[in-house]
Amino acid sequence: MASALKNDRLELRLTAQQKRTIEQAATISGQSVTEFSVPRLVEEATEVIRQERELHMSAEAWEAFNAVLDRPAAPVARLAELLRRPSVFTD
Repeated sequence: MASALKNDRLELRLTAQQKRTIEQAATISGQSVTEFSVPRLVEEATEVIRQERELHMSAEAWEAFNAVLDRPAAPVARLAELLRRPSVFTD
């Protein structure tokens, strides 16, 4: 698998202590700061995105939600009327 070109940069503002800690951890791991940091940042970012997109609800709320979905559709008179009209997008 070909690796993606890595030419984008991300600038971060850190305290001196934060920088030293990250550099020390990277050194202990035998990695560069980039090799050490990027996978962890991406993993955390992916998790934040996943949590934002995931739907959470109680069992009770889930049952209520499904009950609404299972109800027969109610007729909407104005919608039926609209669908009978000729389209404004055709000649």
